[in-house]
Order: sequence, then C-alpha cells, then structure tokens
Amino acid sequence: MAVFDLYKLIGKKKSKEASYKAQLQNVMGFKPGNTDIYEVALSHRSMRDTPEENNERLEYLGDAILSAIVADYLYKRYPRKGEGFLTEMRSKMVNRQQLNDIAVKMGIKKIALFNKIDNALKNSQIFGNTLEALVGAVYLEKGYKKTANWVVERIIVPHIFMDELEVQDINVKNKLIGWANKKNQSIDFETLEEKQERGRRLFIVGVKIDGDLIAAGRGFNKKDASQMAAQLAAEKLGITSD
Repeated sequence: MAVFDLYKLIGKKKSKEASYKAQLQNVMGFKPGNTDIYEVALSHRSMRDTPEENNERLEYLGDAILSAIVADYLYKRYPRKGEGFLTEMRSKMVNRQQLNDIAVKMGIKKIALFNKIDNALKNSQIFGNTLEALVGAVYLEKGYKKTANWVVERIIVPHIFMDELEVQDINVKNKLIGWANKKNQSIDFETLEEKQERGRRLFIVGVKIDGDLIAAGRGFNKKDASQMAAQLAAEKLGITSD
C-alpha cells in the first residue's frame, strides 16, 4: 500500500471516530471521558456475542440504577402520595415501551450498533434496553449523584410529562378485557415461555382472543409481561387509552 493511501485510510478512520464521538456527545449531552464503555453500552448482542463486548451486563446494571433514581425522584416529588401511587407511577415511567420511545427521541437508535439487516430488530424495543445500558455506563463513569442528575435532566424533564402520566390508565390489561367482553369475545393471557436471561427468569406472555394469538410481551415477572402483551395487543387492535 502506498504511503499516501495509508495516510488517507488513517484519515478516514480518524474522521469516522470524530463523527462517532460528536454524535455520542450530542445524545449524551456531555463529553464522555471513556468512549469505550459507551460503545459497549450501544452494542447489541446481534453484533457482539460475548458478555464483555455487548450491552446486556450494562443493561442489567442500568435497569437497577434507573429504577432507584426514578423511585427517589417520585418520593421527593410526591411527599403526600402513598406506596401504591408511587409504584404505579414508576411502572409508567420505566415500562419498556416508554423507554424505547424516549431512546428513539434521544437519537440512540441512530448510533446504536445492531444488525440493521434484521427488520425485526429495527422495529423492536432494543433501544429502550440500550438506554438502560447507557445509564449503567454513566453510573460507572460518573457515579450515582451525577447519573441521577443526568437522568432527570436528559430523560425525565424533556421526555416524561408527569401531569399526563398521573391520569394515564396503566392497566391496559383490564381495558383489553373490557373490550373483549363488549365484543363477546374470549380473551386469555397465556404464559408461552419461561427462560433464564442474564441470571433472571424471563416470562413471555401471549394475548389470545378467541384462541388466536394477537401479541406477546416479555418481562421479568408475569405481571409486567402481561401488561406489555396487553399494550401491544391494544395497539394492534386500535384500542385507544381514552
């Protein structure tokens, strides 16, 4: 290879790295000190197989950190509300669909590393998982306090409208059951599969209407999986939240 071509190749690589860092900084809202950990956080297992290279471990960590930050935020925001209200609000704020929507709005989908040939992944909820992994990365680099500030400033304030969330009906499952009853159709929530994922038991629950599988949801408990399945089924059937 000629020296000129080698310099040209190196120049392209540096330009690509600079562009990636600029995109990452734009999404995160700050200049990451260690870009390697953020690259891992953005890497889906469809691109990188091993636990140290893909984002599943960081997703596990970020899920726990995000839940704690949201719990603390709600506890301080609603000093007179009881446990039931706070638990329901947290579920609304960190449910899989909500996090996925926020991730897409933040621009995470554009810089996430995943198999773009797989159309199922393009329309899946892996970007919410990637957001959790990024929370884990911020925590490892910045510590809990700065991560909490980042979550509030970059996720909660710009993307979660608390007044609307307060009146939103979280129990889509009951709404779906009511819809089926009005239509005189049978509805069943069936556990399709149980398996171990990242050291936790994962449940896949399906919604069947008149025996036909309409949608399936995943969760680390049956309640969350059922609610996700109900949400997906309601969207597919055009059932609004009104």
